[in-house]
Amino acid sequence: MVKNNKRMIDDNIRLVLAMTIIIIVMIILLPFVFLDKNGSSNKFELNNNNIITSSAIQFPKNGKVKLYNSESNSAEEIDLEEYIMGVVASEMPANFNEEALKAQAVAARTFYINRRNNKCSNASSHNAEICDTVHCQVYMDKNKRLSLWNSKDAEKNWNKIEKAVMDTKGQVLTYNGEVLEYPQYFAVSFGKTEEAMDVLSIDIPYLKSTDSKGEEIAPKFKSTKQMSAEEFISEIKKKYPNVDIRTENIKEGIYVEKYNKSGSVNIIKVGGISIKGSEFRKLFNLNSTYFTLDIRDDIVTMSCTGYGHGIGMSQWGANVMGKNGYTYIDILKHYYSGIEVEKLEYN
Repeated sequence: MVKNNKRMIDDNIRLVLAMTIIIIVMIILLPFVFLDKNGSSNKFELNNNNIITSSAIQFPKNGKVKLYNSESNSAEEIDLEEYIMGVVASEMPANFNEEALKAQAVAARTFYINRRNNKCSNASSHNAEICDTVHCQVYMDKNKRLSLWNSKDAEKNWNKIEKAVMDTKGQVLTYNGEVLEYPQYFAVSFGKTEEAMDVLSIDIPYLKSTDSKGEEIAPKFKSTKQMSAEEFISEIKKKYPNVDIRTENIKEGIYVEKYNKSGSVNIIKVGGISIKGSEFRKLFNLNSTYFTLDIRDDIVTMSCTGYGHGIGMSQWGANVMGKNGYTYIDILKHYYSGIEVEKLEYN
């Protein structure tokens, strides 16, 4: 009986010691582990360093944006949030709703974080990460932007944008624990956004076609381009010299072969040649791929609805949603399917 009691005491001591060791190890390691909502840790590659992601994605505390200034043909370093202010001020009208401006700030910040990992080809040769043109996203510093606004509204405009950026400080879009690779945005939709597969020929799960209502008030919602049938054919033949199209058969020789899910033109048939809607848009510098052709009296009229590539967030649509009481989170989740808004951790 005494031996049994001694064995039980020894077993209890071993159990206590084992539990103590486990607790000590957990205390040491816990600060270095971040778990996502499902209790598993994810990693995000940032400049070839493994970064643990969850509700916090690490970012250097004193990290700078390495920006290629196309005007001076040189690289400069800027604080992240200062850079985002310059992008929002350049990419979205200051009189837009505050929630739309916040949504734009998060999308722009996400775009930059992706560029840290996938540097812009124009910028990398100058030891920079991202450029200040439409090739990436437009950026103007505060002084330049203020000079282009009406002097009466300039400071008020900048303060409004600064607040929108700081209210979303460090926030980025993620999908399955990773920062979005394609946080695309554009100016005006035609009532819907595009499916990535239809435009980019790759399936991006968070870039699906969705409704985008109320943008009829946008200045570039409707646009028209006219030219003679001869000029139209000449432009086509510059790119497609073997196309069989003449003024005599132009009406019968042009038709839409395939539409996108959104209703825009996927493929247009011209003189026996199939041309992608996006290529046709580029060829004639049209505002969108949601277009119609009307040919009469040897005049070709191309009528467009919307402005931009149509993928991701419509800026005018975001403004409409903000005015209708939706938050920037609502806006972002509407335009980017299945995403989360998470925050950078400055380490």
